[in-house]
Amino acid sequence: MSSAKLIVVSAPSGCGKGTILAKAFENRDVYFSISCTTRKPRKGEVDGKSYFFISQEEFDRMIKDNEFLEYAKYNKNSYGTPKIPVFEHLARGTDAILEIETEGAFKVKKAFPDAVLLFILPPHLTDLLRRLQKRGTETNEVILERFSHAQGEIKKAYRYDYVIMNDDLDEAVKDFLTVVDSVRNEDGRAYAFSTKNDEIVKMIEGVLINA
Repeated sequence: MSSAKLIVVSAPSGCGKGTILAKAFENRDVYFSISCTTRKPRKGEVDGKSYFFISQEEFDRMIKDNEFLEYAKYNKNSYGTPKIPVFEHLARGTDAILEIETEGAFKVKKAFPDAVLLFILPPHLTDLLRRLQKRGTETNEVILERFSHAQGEIKKAYRYDYVIMNDDLDEAVKDFLTVVDSVRNEDGRAYAFSTKNDEIVKMIEGVLINA
């Protein structure tokens, strides 16, 4: 039986999730699940690499044919994780990484209880707002909507298995890999980042209080 793990990673938009994942797995054999979305590509995004950019009609067909591991609507656009590539890589012993939002993460956990849910926190919500503004890719209205949504997402971090904070990129990558390696080896080191740990609960509360 394969020991590969299904690892679901979530974070508010602008929290540096993609950078952490890229650095953490640059020399590791993992499968990064590519989501389907009905939104338009942003500058620099590549179809089939960043996302599979499809029409709403195609997305609805895939729902009907039960082709998604999970799917959800966010900011008026649909997002979904194709299930077949994930299952194929797990069967071959390759860890599968799902980079999705909270609603999708909980759906995956319900369907596959062995999935590992990991949430990445910003040090302060004001830092998150500044990062979103620096992108320069969205209107102020969308930025404020994302900022409000981020607060709601962080409140859901308590329901994740593990939480780390991205206040220093190198440390965040180190913490991320500690969790991943520990859950694979079942050695207990990941408890330092577990939501069963009072210190992690306080860390989440601190970010919300200082919003």
